[in-house]
Amino acid sequence: MRSLKSGKKIIGVLVVVAIGQVIGWGTVGLLAVVGRQVAADLGMDISAVFAGNSIFYVATGLSAPVLAKAFIRFGARRVMIAGTFVAAPGFVLLSSSTGPASFFAAWVILGTAGSATLATATYILLNEIAGRRRAIGALMLVTGLASSVFWPTTSFLSDAMGWRGTCLVYAGLMVLVCLPLYAFGLPRRTERKEDVGSLGLPGEPHIVRKSTFYLIVSATVLCAFVTFGFGATMIELLKAEGLSPTQAVTFGSMLGVIQVSARGLDFLGGGRWDGITTALIAASTLVVAILLLMIGGGSHWMIATFILLYGLGSGALAVARATIPLVFYDNAEFAKATSRIALPLNLISAASPPILVGLLSNFGSNALLGFGMLCASAALLMLYWLSRHRPPIRRIAAS
Repeated sequence: MRSLKSGKKIIGVLVVVAIGQVIGWGTVGLLAVVGRQVAADLGMDISAVFAGNSIFYVATGLSAPVLAKAFIRFGARRVMIAGTFVAAPGFVLLSSSTGPASFFAAWVILGTAGSATLATATYILLNEIAGRRRAIGALMLVTGLASSVFWPTTSFLSDAMGWRGTCLVYAGLMVLVCLPLYAFGLPRRTERKEDVGSLGLPGEPHIVRKSTFYLIVSATVLCAFVTFGFGATMIELLKAEGLSPTQAVTFGSMLGVIQVSARGLDFLGGGRWDGITTALIAASTLVVAILLLMIGGGSHWMIATFILLYGLGSGALAVARATIPLVFYDNAEFAKATSRIALPLNLISAASPPILVGLLSNFGSNALLGFGMLCASAALLMLYWLSRHRPPIRRIAAS
């Protein structure tokens, strides 16, 4: 009976967090739909407008280490509630922007709020409450659909009331939907028995070396560089490989479904392997995918195979990035480590698209693919080393 109640509690938490994350990621992704409207209205270059996304990731990354102590002291629920209070004024400021200064300031506020409410915050919350890797996998399975829900929503709203009105609607969603969900739908943090004595037996905590942490960071950042960068440049890369614009969009549009499918497969098997195993398989898949595109000579079949393998690898890596620390850290240390990893992860998310676009524009697709292959291969070697140095007894909560 107790396990049944616990299962219902976890499902309830997942529903609440999933709704909040779909709203959170969907609303901050509005520039993909209204970017040109914003550029015309504010008299800004389109590339400067899309730099708002980069500022968002930088602000999120810089805020993460600062929030680490708050996550440990107050718990993720309280931090997420506070972050929602911050997000609403960010959308209000965005809606009233008159030029670059106020526009970029709004994205700084939204990035700070994102650090408290999105991705890292939810991983910490689920580890506090559920303590299961599969809970994180289940959440990511749903949140992968944020753009599918909110791109058409943003398009409808912007047609009806303009991009400024859309931002005000999204500010209202923060206050009227997300805030009550987090305040009343999430349980308060309680200490779990398995938190005593982290990765080994009670009273025998596993000490993670600094070198291991740096290796986790390096492997995570390199994988993110490839997946974020390739995702942002995918259409242009496919054009450079010989596809027409229409064909490039058609092939590229398959990525979302494939990535969500990969997350689903990892979720179904999440109790049988850990995040490092997922990352090893996914990184290997990325290396093979890039290699096939390099030698494919523009063949449509080879490009389709690349899309399939890249989608599976990048989708699985999204889960692995969140769950690798569970292999090494207990509850409080997981919050600290995840917050510290978020800084370089978000910085690379902001930097990778312009770097890879520059390589593609100046040196061609082979330069981009070669550099991506180098990064993915280096990450694969680091992940292999991590797999050889797992703790002798894994935490119960990691499975």
